[in-house]
Parts: sequence; structure tokens; C-alpha cells
Amino acid sequence: PSVQGTLPHFIQEPEDAYIVKSNPIKLRCRAVPALQIFFKCNGEWVHQNEHFSHEYKDLNTGLKVREVMINVSRQQVEDFHGPEDYWCLCVAWSHLGTSKSRKATVRIAYLRKNFEQDPQGKEVPINGMIVLHCRPPEGVPAAEVEWLKNEELVNSLTDDNIDTRADHNLIINEARLSDSGNYTCLASNVVAKRRSATATVIVFVDGGWNEWSQWTVCSSQCERQRTRECNSPIPRHRGKMCEGNSEATENCTDGLCTQSMESSNDVALYSGLGAGIITVAILVVAVMLYRKNHSEYGVDVIDSSALTGGFQSFNFKNTRQGNPLLLNSSMQPDLTVGRTYSTPLCFQDSTDKELFDPLPDIKVKVQSSFMVSLGVAERAEFHAKAPAETFPRDLSRDYCSTMDRRKKGLLTLNGPFSSCKEPLRTTGVFGHHGGRLVVPNTGVSLLVPHGSVAENMSWEMYMVINQGEASVQTLDSCEILLGPEVTYGPPGLDLFCPVAMTIAHCAEVDAENWNIQLKRRTQDSKWEEVMSVEEESTSCYCLMDSTSCHLLLDQPGSYALVGEPLTQAAIKRLKLAVFGTMEVGSMSYTLRVYCVDDTPHAFQGVVAAEKTRGGQLLEEPKMLPFRANTFSLQVSIQDVPQFLWSIKPFTTCQEFSFPQVWCSNQQPLYCAFSLERYSPVTAQLSCKISVRQVKGHEQILQVYTAVAETEKESVPFFMQTDCTITSQTGPKAFKIPLSIRQRICATFDTANAKGKDWQLLAQKLHLDRNLGYFAKQRSPSAVILSLWEARHQDTSDLDSLASALEEIGKIHSKSSPKDQDDCESDSIHIERNRKWVICNLYIIMHSEI
Repeated sequence: PSVQGTLPHFIQEPEDAYIVKSNPIKLRCRAVPALQIFFKCNGEWVHQNEHFSHEYKDLNTGLKVREVMINVSRQQVEDFHGPEDYWCLCVAWSHLGTSKSRKATVRIAYLRKNFEQDPQGKEVPINGMIVLHCRPPEGVPAAEVEWLKNEELVNSLTDDNIDTRADHNLIINEARLSDSGNYTCLASNVVAKRRSATATVIVFVDGGWNEWSQWTVCSSQCERQRTRECNSPIPRHRGKMCEGNSEATENCTDGLCTQSMESSNDVALYSGLGAGIITVAILVVAVMLYRKNHSEYGVDVIDSSALTGGFQSFNFKNTRQGNPLLLNSSMQPDLTVGRTYSTPLCFQDSTDKELFDPLPDIKVKVQSSFMVSLGVAERAEFHAKAPAETFPRDLSRDYCSTMDRRKKGLLTLNGPFSSCKEPLRTTGVFGHHGGRLVVPNTGVSLLVPHGSVAENMSWEMYMVINQGEASVQTLDSCEILLGPEVTYGPPGLDLFCPVAMTIAHCAEVDAENWNIQLKRRTQDSKWEEVMSVEEESTSCYCLMDSTSCHLLLDQPGSYALVGEPLTQAAIKRLKLAVFGTMEVGSMSYTLRVYCVDDTPHAFQGVVAAEKTRGGQLLEEPKMLPFRANTFSLQVSIQDVPQFLWSIKPFTTCQEFSFPQVWCSNQQPLYCAFSLERYSPVTAQLSCKISVRQVKGHEQILQVYTAVAETEKESVPFFMQTDCTITSQTGPKAFKIPLSIRQRICATFDTANAKGKDWQLLAQKLHLDRNLGYFAKQRSPSAVILSLWEARHQDTSDLDSLASALEEIGKIHSKSSPKDQDDCESDSIHIERNRKWVICNLYIIMHSEI
């Protein structure tokens, strides 16, 4: 039986589907009554041979039901380039007419490897709110997010205190001690699962006092006491101890002590006066002897703690595992560090008069009020000029003159290392297949592209980092080195395409605050400007990233990246590190604090020096933004346990002048703090090192270390497994396989009706400035890919390249029919090449997964 005179009714319509890897998907339709059912995909009828159909009787209604199925492959979806996603629908016929089903879209499923935002660890007080942010990797279909705590699933349905619904974030409304743990964001879709970096959450409890106890009875010394305990609550999970004293004492005159007070008053008075006179005499003699023996100090610089001898609490905290590079890494710093400054400005040796040049137009008094009151020291006063508010109006008079004096040499107590160092050199033999030269752990490398050397030829190429200061003396007075001076050769090198050189730099790149230039050394050892990084040039190409500069160079020689500050907001990044050594058979322990330009090469100088001294890295190196505001850098040691350790006077606060730091030019600066144990039983040291720029930023280096010789361990400074690799040749030196590189060049170097495709490639790879340089190359696409290789040498992810090629394909597919007809013969070849490249890139990425 059938229903005559009615249109087909769909019992089942095709549903949206996702193709996972290379597995085809099935689309189904069922309709009643239906004489025929056919699929139509992207406006085209699907061939009858590709349909699988059968007919059966519905036992409930007695009607004949027709069901049809088709397969859709990954290749079919990739070959489709339209304004919308690949789609299919069903058309069913009956005696009366036809009916259409809904459109079902078919998309290729994927899930990127990297999270757009990883959760970050937090330390929060109890009852505080915890918000962990997570943005999953891009994917189709969109990834679903779950949270793991200590590798167990977090269920917000069973805990009203936890909310996981707001934009994939994890929100804990009121933190409990049990909420401490390691949290991981888990993203998944039909393709794969991805785990974010683990975020450690610590819920701490600050200590609180209970009430004071009752006063004790008045003693025979006319005193009474009371106590309180820090247990309401007890500090937990690195929470702060209670502030204030646990004991209190006050005078009293009750009962027994009344008569003894009067008789003892005179004795106490005269005893106190006698002790005071003797103490003052001893201090006067000691100070005079000290000044006599240390007459090279032009001013009296006394740290207030040397006289007051204030009491400080001291303890060690065992916490979670830390960095394996650190000595005694199980002891981590207390991150709840205040930022109050209770000590006055401190100065270095007064023989360096330039030290005071950067200070503002104020009168600075450096004195010990205690010694002045005794009449053994006169007040020392210094005047300083105010710095120019902006550059470059008074640059030559104030700023540049200061730079000149710095380059002529300064008298410093500590100052930079000796610059008499051997240059770092690496060599390699390269042929037609190209390769890469690397100076290990310096951020400097050279990419020799495939095809740059003629076939059947080879060159022995070298790269040298000049570690001396000779080159600095020839720079203009207002310019500083932002990275090492690098030479590559040999001089007669003849290549078909430019090489890509990468040099790490230490500038916070901002065109409004910096004028950054690339300079080359001439034959007479002078520096000439090659280009400004903000201007376009056809002689070379310069791409500035946040920490590295990538150069495309045609001519061998010596190159350096130099910067000239345009405003006082210009920032140079400094890396700070603290090392320690224990003198053998001695009670002394030395801390050395280094301030060095934030480049891997500059820090290598510190590592080399400390290895010869047997130094131990005591804290993770930290970055400090150093502004061009002409103010100095102060380094001070704080919170030294005064009952366990002593420190030499006049050294608790030391200072580098602005020119010393700003013009260090990759040479490390350091200052030392010498401490001495009162007892050999003391086996640990805890203190803070504050490094701050006056009217600028501050960083705290926290020191928790064992100092006993038996507890020391030799810890390596670097853990890289490839730190000895200096050259690679052939295909293994490149991220992009040669076959894919050649297809990309063949595709995008070809002109079409819309112009040169390599320009669109440069745009999608974010290399779309200074296009005139690419235009003059034999293969613009090859040079663009060389620059992409240099920029991504530290990562093996080809996602950005594949995504750029996909976006270009979508743009081309939106061309009008007339445009497609005009360039049909060229477009077929170009489009096939592009699809082949994308397919192979994804195969490589999936094989890595």
C-alpha cells in the first residue's frame, strides 16, 4: 500500500558530520512515500552509482520506506572551494512532486596542539576567589573543556563552590585548604585530546593572634609580663606569621618592688651613664680607625641597620619542588614580598663622581646622623643636574655627554668584567642543499637556504661573535649595542640568495621610543648604517621580534644592532642573577649579583666566569625593565639574620650609575656582598636581594641556600641536550621539507590575474612590510620561507604555515566567475600545487601527533 497524491515526507534527514583524519563519513536519508531519493552536494547531483539504497515496509504503518546513503571522503571536501562549507541535501520524488531535506554540512575535523591561553598558578588566601583561565586550542568542532585536579576530574555539579561554565574558566568562589593542588585544563573533540600546562594553586592561611593572657604579678624588678600566641589561626601553606611581638612587658609598682625602686634608682642612673660614656668612646675610636683605614671612601655612607642592629625573625620553609638548576631547590622564596623602602638612597665609591650626574636637581645629603651628632663626621653634600625630560632636545648636552664619559672609562668598585675574551667561533661546510650554523646558547644563528650555493660547489662558512669592547668605542655617543656584534664569511662568499641571520636583542621594541639601526663594519673599522628597522630597504631585510632580530643579508661582514633612545620611556631589558660561593676553610660566604643585558650571549659571560669560581646559582634569573630616564640602579641586601650572620659595613647597599648599566654593551656588571658566620654550626642562609632603578622598576631575588660544604652539590647551569650542536647540513636543518618548499615556490611565484601570489603569502605569514626587498629576488617565495624558517627555528609547529595556505585558498575561491574563466588554465595548476602542499603539511603534523 502507498499514499497517492501526497508529497514525500522525510523520516530521517542528513546530519552535520566531521571527517576525522582520512576516514569517510556516511550521510543517510529516509522518506515516505518516495519513488526515488537522490543526494545533491554543493549544487551538483551526486552520481547514481555512488548511492546505496534499499526499500522496506514499515510494520506500524504498512507504508514503503526508501532509504539512501552516500559516502563523503576527505579528498572531496578538500577539493571543494566555495563561499561556504561543503554541504549535501536529499531530494525525494513521489507521484505528486518532490521534497527537499535540510542541508547537512561536512567539515574536516582538527584540533590544534597549542592552547590559546594556559592556566596560571596562583597563591590565594583562604576564602578568597580563585579564577583559572583556559582558552582551548582552535578546532573543528569546537573543543569541549574539562578540568583536572591532581589528575582527577573536577565535577562542578557535586560542588556548589565550583563553577566551570563561564567561558571554559574554572571559578572557585571561596577558596578552601582542600582546593590546593595541581590543575590542568583538558580540551577534546572528535579528533584528539589536549592537555594544558599544569597550574599550581596554593591556598594559604595567614597567622592571627589570640587574645593576650592575663598580666603576671609584679616582680621584684617592678615588671610584669603577658603573652599571646599566633594560633588564631595557625599560619599554613606558606601563610604569613603574625606581625608584632608575642610578649609584652610594662613597669609596675605593686607590693614588693615599691621600696627597692627608690634604693635602686641611683645605682641604675649612674650605671647607665657610665656604660653610655664607655660605649660612646669605643664607637668614636672605632669609627676614626675605620675611616683612617678606608680613606678611599670620599663620603660616609652608613646603612642604618649597621647602627641600630634591629631584631629580625628568621626561619626556613620547606615547600614544593623547584627549579633543578638551583642549589637546594626544595627551598623556595616567600612570594609575599613587600615593596616598602625604609633605607635612604645609597651610593657607591665617591671617586666615581659621574655616579651623581643622573640624579635630579636636588641636594642629596649622605650622612650618618649618629656620627654627625658626635662631631666625628661632617655632612657631605652633592649637587646634580636635572636630566632632560625628553630626547633629543638636550640629548647631546646631557645624555650623550654622559655616554661619552662612560666610554672613556669609569672608576668603579665592582664594574664590568674584563673584556679581553676570545671570540666565539663556529664553522661548517655547506653545499647546494644548504644548512644552519649555530653558536650554542647565544641566540645567534645563520640559515643558509637550499639552492643558495651552486651545484657541485661548497663553501666553508664561519660565524664569529666579537666579545671585546673595541667595536663599542667607534659607535656614536648616543647609541648602544642591543645584541652581540656578529661576523659571517668568508669575505668572497658568492650566493644565489640571501642568508638569514638571527641575533637576540635586549630592547623593548617600540618605534616611538627607539631608533634601532643595523650597522656594518667597514674596512677601516668604522661603522656604517645599513638600514633603520622602521624604514624600507632593498639592500637587506630586518624583522624585529620581541627578543630576536631576523636579518636577510646578501653581503658577508660584521653586523651589529644598535639603538638610540628617543624618549625616556625607552626600555632595555636586564637579566638579574645571584651566585654564591663558600671560601674553603673559612667562615665567609660571598654573594655576587649580576646585571647583564637580557640576551643569551651576555648571560654566557656570567656562566663562564662563575664556572671558574665554582659559583652556585641561587635563584632563577629574573628580568628587570631598565628605563632611559638617566637614574641609577641600586642593589641592596635585606633581611640578613643578624644573630647568625654579619656583613661588612658600607656594603649593604651598592649602586651602579646610569651610564654603567645603559652602556654595558653586553658586558656583565656585578657587585658582591661578603657575609661571615658567627658560628660554624650555621648551615643555611636566607636573605633578599633588591635590585631597583630609581624612579623605575624593582625585582627581588630571594636566597634560600645551604652553605655547609658537605651539603653542596654541583648543579649545571644549562640542561639543553643540543647545546654542543654548531652546524647542520641538508634537509635535517630545515622545518619545511624540500619537496613542500619547492611546491610552495612554484605555486606562489607564478603570476595570475589577481597579481603575484607571493605578496599574499607574505601577508598571511605576517611578513608584509618592505615588500620591495622580496620583489627583487629571483624567487620571492623562497626568501619569504627562509625568513619564516629563521623566525620559527625554536619550534617545530607547521600549523601557522598550513593555516596561511588554507586562508589563501579561501580568498581565491571567492573570485568571480569571470575572473575564474580568465585564468582557468593557470589556476588549475596553481590550485593543485597548493592543495598538495597543505595535504602533506597536515600529514607531517599528524605523524608528529
